[in-house]
Amino acid sequence: MREIQNRKKAAPPIVLMNFTHVYEEESFWKKEPHLWIDCTDLSGVNGYCDEAAAAEIRKRIESLPPEGLHFIDSGNFHYLSRFWTDKIQRDFVLILFDHHTDMQRSRFGDILSCGSWVRDVLEKNPHARRAVLAGVGEEYLRGLEPAWRERVAGLTCSAFELESTWKCFADTNLEGEYGTLPIYISIDKDVLSPGEEVTDWDQGEMSLDTLKELLRIMIRTHEIIGADICGECRGLLGQSLSAIQKNDSVNDQLTRFLKQEVVKKEGNPAKQAGDLQNGAVK
Repeated sequence: MREIQNRKKAAPPIVLMNFTHVYEEESFWKKEPHLWIDCTDLSGVNGYCDEAAAAEIRKRIESLPPEGLHFIDSGNFHYLSRFWTDKIQRDFVLILFDHHTDMQRSRFGDILSCGSWVRDVLEKNPHARRAVLAGVGEEYLRGLEPAWRERVAGLTCSAFELESTWKCFADTNLEGEYGTLPIYISIDKDVLSPGEEVTDWDQGEMSLDTLKELLRIMIRTHEIIGADICGECRGLLGQSLSAIQKNDSVNDQLTRFLKQEVVKKEGNPAKQAGDLQNGAVK
């Protein structure tokens, strides 16, 4: 097993949770200080996370804060966002970029899954005040249970074609009662069109440029606690080099973009560089 590298009191800016070996085929993370958390030895983790696996995963990230940038492998492991947000000890708003709502009921009792984790966060984390779903497919948004509509807001990808629509949406859902709250951002790259990224789920229509612009707005108007990114495609291992390079490029662009935008917001590159080295993305 590969050991966790560079362990400190606070995590470096990039945490890689390796379940499928997919990051071993990519190189974006080699340019940055990083923590490599090997999880390839775990069972009971693909799509669903049983109690034993959940306990072990929590143990492996126990010393790490929610601040920073976390890469969490395939969308099958998106439930890892639950473990990172459980570390947040103050009220916050969850911002989810995803083609799906991840608000389903678990098919196996209370077992955490990649399709139910947002519901779990809202039900079990008292600090999670609201979830905002950005870029979700219309068919999935229609399936959102009415009982959740006071705490969950969603906007489809097509709506982002109009800048005024996003501004109105943000003013409605990220202001007032929620306007002063920090946000945690979770990105499933299946929100992107197949021309931008290759994932192992059905995908949306969002461009990478649109995703960046929405992230820029959030970073400049709200405190960002941390972020995670999933959506790798393990089916590409040992097969399509061009697809792996495409996904690697998206990860690289998002990493560099998030760091640059945070520096711009702070207006103090020297200070922010130090914060990033210590795992802080605020």
